[in-house]
Amino acid sequence: MKKNIRFALFATLYMAQGAVMGYFSSLNSLYLQTYGLGMDKIGLISSIAMIPFVLKIFFGLLSDKVNFFHLGHRKPYILIGLFIQMAALIVVDFINPAKNFYLYALNAFLLMAGMALYDTCTDGLALDTTAPEDEGKIQGIMVAGRALGMVLISGILGLLVDKISWMAGFIALAVLTALPIPFILNTKESEKTVEKEFNWGAFKEFKKFSIIALGLLGALYSLIINGTTQLVNPFLEQRFTISYTIAGVVSSVLGIGIVAGSLLGGKLVDQIGQKKSVQLSLGATLLSVAALCLINTPIAAWILVFIFGIAFGLYETVYFAIAMRETNVHIAATMFSILMAVANLGTGIGLALSGSMAEAFGYKPAFLVLALLNLLAIPLLPAIFGKKDTASY
Repeated sequence: MKKNIRFALFATLYMAQGAVMGYFSSLNSLYLQTYGLGMDKIGLISSIAMIPFVLKIFFGLLSDKVNFFHLGHRKPYILIGLFIQMAALIVVDFINPAKNFYLYALNAFLLMAGMALYDTCTDGLALDTTAPEDEGKIQGIMVAGRALGMVLISGILGLLVDKISWMAGFIALAVLTALPIPFILNTKESEKTVEKEFNWGAFKEFKKFSIIALGLLGALYSLIINGTTQLVNPFLEQRFTISYTIAGVVSSVLGIGIVAGSLLGGKLVDQIGQKKSVQLSLGATLLSVAALCLINTPIAAWILVFIFGIAFGLYETVYFAIAMRETNVHIAATMFSILMAVANLGTGIGLALSGSMAEAFGYKPAFLVLALLNLLAIPLLPAIFGKKDTASY
């Protein structure tokens, strides 16, 4: 596969994921508020929806071990996941979350299960085919693709909802989900070499304290940035009474910031090393999340949300690149999915925690607590990097 086509494949797959994640993190709360649900119940639904991302471990194990009817270890699972996501999006508007709370939560769970399946196998495909010198670049492209999906759908979703209906918005999400399918159908998956065959012995990697600490860092960063993202639009709605269209534009500004941060992160990892990149990322995240409390005008909102987006993309790209470096090729998708599952567990906790804090204490105190949680990452860095010269990675 030509390099540019390969990059387009990963970008569109992550774009499909980013569109739905953008909806869930920024606009789902507004959708559920139209049915009278409070932030505590909204946070609970978001946490339930994130459970499949904790179950990515089993998807990774399945993908590493089972060649689906000899069609491949990655390609068929990616297609199945995309079709599940599309089906769940088409039916979501037929469920009233106020009357059928758990049915809506179940559909959200299935939607994210489809996403978690193709996300895990996409990561596995990237790990199978990416040279070490391209790891920062490919993670930058993937994170940027996901953010671009957020930008594209957020830019039109609010407008579709205001002018037509929420159903039109969900159909747009389903259409965007279909974009990677032609690339997948035209992809030829190579057979695994002996050096990359599944090996149970590779699981000894998880005994290393550096891997445990890396997982904790993933959970912490994910808790902070996703918990914060969930609160941005409801906070602006309370502060300025924004429309769905403006909410979509705010999400687009956030997404543009993430694209910029992810591309920056990919370059930083290669130029200044992973340890310094993490230190820069957590400092930028602490300041940018705390700065959201300073929003008192619409102009300040655009600027500070964009800055937070840069910190978001930077931190995520840096973490993914580190996780990619630590992955054992014998359990590539499984090990990477375990690290991502731990990170997504942090997301689930963060969504529930941030929603509960906002409901109980208000948005500004919630932002401050989320910002200060970045300090918990500092003791983890020596365990992850030790005294190694990370600039050489």
